[in-house]
Amino acid sequence: MAPPSPPSPPSTSSFLLLSFPTPHVLLVTLNRPQQLNSLTNALHHELASIWHWYDRTPSLYCALLTGARGGPIPSFCADTHILEWNTAQNASHTSTRSPPAHPESGFGGLSQRRGKKPIICAVSGVALGGGLEMLANADMVVATADSTFGLPEARVGVVAFSGALPRLAMALGLQRASELALAGRVLSANEAERWGLVNRVVAEGEDVVSAAVEMALKVCRSSPDSVVVSRAGLRSAWYMGDGVDQAVKNVWDGIGAELQGGENIKEGLKAFVEKRKPRWKASKL
Repeated sequence: MAPPSPPSPPSTSSFLLLSFPTPHVLLVTLNRPQQLNSLTNALHHELASIWHWYDRTPSLYCALLTGARGGPIPSFCADTHILEWNTAQNASHTSTRSPPAHPESGFGGLSQRRGKKPIICAVSGVALGGGLEMLANADMVVATADSTFGLPEARVGVVAFSGALPRLAMALGLQRASELALAGRVLSANEAERWGLVNRVVAEGEDVVSAAVEMALKVCRSSPDSVVVSRAGLRSAWYMGDGVDQAVKNVWDGIGAELQGGENIKEGLKAFVEKRKPRWKASKL
């Protein structure tokens, strides 16, 4: 009997491009270069569907995520669509306002994804906010030398709420993670490699996607079963006790809910949209 045909990929908008550099590797490209590959609410859910399909497709062993080129500056992903968040914040009439509605698996369907199979990110340009949140939960990261990494959320009055904070504290150490989240430090690619956030910085003139494919092919040489189980073992430390996901929920449902209902988040988003400095008020948290 012929083997069962793989399930068809989910339908996506033109803002996501799917390709297969080799028979066992899926490449997903964020295709909003003029918007620095920022994600709309709909794209979070489209990506979650893609990752779910990838996990259910036996012929795919490894996936890559990258950002399309051609925008005003090179970009992997420069966070979410701030205009959508600002509109939702001002439109809400409840005392507790919600952030943009992400799927259960988080920003880009990736920042809180557990899944079965590895995802490698190929970064060229800025990876800020949600872009860095996705990287914090990726299995490996390859970057160009001109790439930059940061969590600017606090500068806008919001919070990196999609799982990166506890992951970065565990992976980088509390003090380094604090410098990113509290002081808004932006890392160069070489600094990110030294900190352990990036596996490899490609040489000038080398294509970052090709380098990521090369890394994916090394994964593909291993037993697919061994990769799935080894990956689960590596990540098991994140899920001991309450686990990363529950820790994020505890903070977000607690003091984070007060931030969402406060004045500073509205001011920060409005100032960002209006391209001015925010006028913060003393914290009531």
